[in-house]
Amino acid sequence: MSASSSASSRSGPDSCPGLLRIHRAADGGLARVRLPGGRVDRRGFAALADAAVELGNGGLELTSRGNVQVRGLAAGAERELSGRLRDAGLLPSFTHERVRNIVASALSGRDGRGLADVRPLVAELDAGLCADPGLAELPGRVLFALDDGRGDVVALRPDVGLYAVAEDVFALVVGGRDSGVRVGAGDAAAAVLEVAREFLRVREGEWRVNELDDPLRLVPGGAGAVELPRTPAPPPLGVVAQRDGRSALSGLVPLGRLESAQLDALRAVDELIVTPWRTVVVPDLTDVSHSYGLVAADDSRWVGLTSCAGRPGCARSLTDVRADAAAARAACGSGLPVHWTGCDRGCGRPAGRHVAVVATPGGYEVRLGDEVRARSHDLTATAAAVATTRRSE
Repeated sequence: MSASSSASSRSGPDSCPGLLRIHRAADGGLARVRLPGGRVDRRGFAALADAAVELGNGGLELTSRGNVQVRGLAAGAERELSGRLRDAGLLPSFTHERVRNIVASALSGRDGRGLADVRPLVAELDAGLCADPGLAELPGRVLFALDDGRGDVVALRPDVGLYAVAEDVFALVVGGRDSGVRVGAGDAAAAVLEVAREFLRVREGEWRVNELDDPLRLVPGGAGAVELPRTPAPPPLGVVAQRDGRSALSGLVPLGRLESAQLDALRAVDELIVTPWRTVVVPDLTDVSHSYGLVAADDSRWVGLTSCAGRPGCARSLTDVRADAAAARAACGSGLPVHWTGCDRGCGRPAGRHVAVVATPGGYEVRLGDEVRARSHDLTATAAAVATTRRSE
C-alpha cells in the first residue's frame, strides 16, 4: 500500500510527550500521563495530585484524550515523577508509556445505556499492548477507542477501536470508520491489536491510520458496515443514576485544569474517570451532596469552553488565552463548542464541529471550519462574534 503524501515530508517520529519524554515548555517541563479508559484509582490520583503540587505548578491538566498533564517541572524532575507514578501503578511499562492512548465510554457498565460493558476490554487491550514489544513503535498520536454502543468515543474518529452493536458483538473500527468486520467480546482486544500491528507493517511515516491512502486495507473485507456516530457526546453533567442503585457525579473542569482545592477534594474518592471532554466522572457514590469543586450544571457558561495553555506556559502563544476565555465566557453564549488558542497550531482542539478563537498578530479571529467569521482586537467584540457563531448549525 502506498503512503499518503501528507506524511511524506516527515523526517522523524512524532513528538508527543510522555512521562519519560518531557516536553520543554516556556513554564518548565510538561509530562503527559496516560490513563487507559480515563480511569485512575485513589492511590493513583493521590500520586498525581502530590506530583502536581510538589513537582509541578500546582494544577493538573486534562487533555482531549482523557489523559492528564503535569506542567512546570524543573529540569531533571522527570526521574522523581516517573518513580512516584510507577509506584502508584500508573507506569506499568517504560517502553510503551506513550502509546497507551485508550479512550472508553466513561459510564459503561454503570448507567445501563450501552450495549456492552467495555471496562474489562480496557484492561485487556492495555495489557496486550504493553506485552507486545513491537507495538512500542506505534506513533504516540495513535488513538484506541472502546465504545459500548452509545456512540460517544467512536465519534472521536479513533485509529482503531470497537463499537458495540450487540451485547457481545463489536464492529471493528479502522480510521474512524466501520470496517464491516464483526468480532466477539473474547476476540475483540486481539483484533484491535492485530490492526495496530498491520499499521506498523505498512506505514511509511504516517502518524495516524487515516493518513493512509486506504485505511480499510488494514483488515480483511467485511460486509454490512454501518455509519458510525460523528458527533462526540460527552456524559451528561450532574448526578447520573447507576443500575446498582448508587450514583455517579459527572462534572466539568473549567478550562480543563484541576486546581489545588479540587485536587484536595477529589482525593477522597475511590475512583475517578477522566473523559476526552475535560470532564470527570466520580462513580459508585452513595452520597451525592458533594460537588468536589466541579461544575455540574449544564447551563454553566463553562460548558463547551476550552483553550490551549497560552501564555505564559507556551512560547508560541501570542497572548494569555486562558485569561481571555475566562473573562469572555459570560458573553460567549451557548451552542457549538468553542476553543481558544494562542496561535494557529490549535493545540487541544476538540473533535467535531466547533468554533475556533485564534490569536493572531492582528487580534483574535473567530473561525468556523475554514471560514473566518470575525476579526477583532476588542475582547467584547470577539465574545459577541463567538456567541453568534456558536448558534450556527
